[in-house]
Amino acid sequence: MNRFLSLLLLVGSYSFLVPSASAFQKDAELAYTISFKEPAAHFAEVQLKLVSLDSARTTLVLPVWTPGYYKILDNPAHIIDFKVSAISGEPLQWHKIAKNKWLLENGQNAEVFVDYRVYANRKSVAESNISEEKAFMANTDIFMFPEGNLDKSVSLQVHLPKQWDKIATGLAEVDQGRFYAPNFDVLYDSPLYLGNQKIIEFQELEKKITLSIAAPEGLDEKKFVDDLRKILRSTTKLMQHIPFNDYTFIMMEPGGGGLEHWNSQAVFTYGSFNFEDDRAYKRFLNFLTHEYFHLYNVKAIRPIELGPFDYSQENYTTMLWVAEGFTVYYEYLIMRNAGLLTANEVLEFLSSHIKAIENKSGKDHMSLERSSFDVWNYFLNNDAISAETTISYYQKGPVMALLLDIAIRNESDNEKSLDDVMRYLYEEFYRKQGRGYTENEFWDSVTKMAGKPQEELRKYVESTGSPDYEKYLKLAALSLDRSSADDEKTELVEKQYDLIKIVPENDLQLKIRKSLLQEN
Repeated sequence: MNRFLSLLLLVGSYSFLVPSASAFQKDAELAYTISFKEPAAHFAEVQLKLVSLDSARTTLVLPVWTPGYYKILDNPAHIIDFKVSAISGEPLQWHKIAKNKWLLENGQNAEVFVDYRVYANRKSVAESNISEEKAFMANTDIFMFPEGNLDKSVSLQVHLPKQWDKIATGLAEVDQGRFYAPNFDVLYDSPLYLGNQKIIEFQELEKKITLSIAAPEGLDEKKFVDDLRKILRSTTKLMQHIPFNDYTFIMMEPGGGGLEHWNSQAVFTYGSFNFEDDRAYKRFLNFLTHEYFHLYNVKAIRPIELGPFDYSQENYTTMLWVAEGFTVYYEYLIMRNAGLLTANEVLEFLSSHIKAIENKSGKDHMSLERSSFDVWNYFLNNDAISAETTISYYQKGPVMALLLDIAIRNESDNEKSLDDVMRYLYEEFYRKQGRGYTENEFWDSVTKMAGKPQEELRKYVESTGSPDYEKYLKLAALSLDRSSADDEKTELVEKQYDLIKIVPENDLQLKIRKSLLQEN
């Protein structure tokens, strides 16, 4: 996830490749149908057909969080009118046995129908929202799974109200309005946007790209598509592989935040393409780039704790500073390599993160590792003490990425970089082993590229306080301007912490800076 408009945190899900419709022949093992009889009242009607039941009792589970959105949600509170029936129509008994679990007494019935309604009127990238004009389906708060059977394949039939005519999703479409997911992880990682949004489709790098734009006012379609093409090419050049068959950008109405998915992203926008200035447009492109790069860093390259998921409770990891912080760092490098940011703009964006960390006392109370692990406690927490006792891995993560990148380049005579670490993690753990990396495996990959352990930088991640900026920045002919800057709004005296270029002491320093910032 990105910091666009508000600080929303996200990380990826268990890695998989969403198949095309031609990739399967047999029918799905479970069948969902969703319709919208009262969209203006924010309701959806859901029916699940369960078949081949081999037990007299079946437990259905509704997730209470969405991967990447680190907050336990009260999804079960929005399920009403729950009922179970045999194929014959005979009502069957059921019991609520936990906040998010329903026990069905199906007896000898191998096939049953489960019907319920969902109230959806919240506005976040992790929660569904239904109105008369459109519906955003986050899926985790709508569809239940049979306990212990996340691997079951699922079909989804969507019945649109007559006033809507478009569906945008990363799910494979089998037939008009009917979709397929090889398992529930894919279903939960493939949100849908239903309504009358603008749809743009094009081919890039032999892949189908779909843009679903809810608020296209002011859109310069040619320029925007051309810029997205540059971002896709720049990312592919970096990672040297494309892990999807098609990709969908779901760009919604005004709001805050975005959430990455395996072959799609769902993001809120400013509400139009009439940006205040060129910098605002670039921030929006940064935002889209961030969510797009997550398909590599988080979805494919993931902390080992993040998949397979337990959808009923918190899933802890100490590595979100890599999953999120590095993605912030790479959104700037990808944009720079695409020719959409200047070298100075990259330094300005990175400087903003150093300033955010160093001018707050939270750095003295929370380490990067603990900011990752404890995110469940402070995510979207407006408690006054949080600002003074916590840090965001969105802020310090990209700073550590910069220092690690410089250190690797310096130790390897600029033959290796953090790019090589990312490519190694992608190839070794995602493509070869099909799993996430451990904390030690991450640091081993850094050692492999640098030629020696980076113990000091690891200590900075594990402890509180500030890193030795000058020691590392100097290696890339950079420094920090620490002059004071009065904040008229708060009457606080803060330091600039602007990254500035300095005269290099040797050729290697200049070489590192030029390659890092793509300077001529």
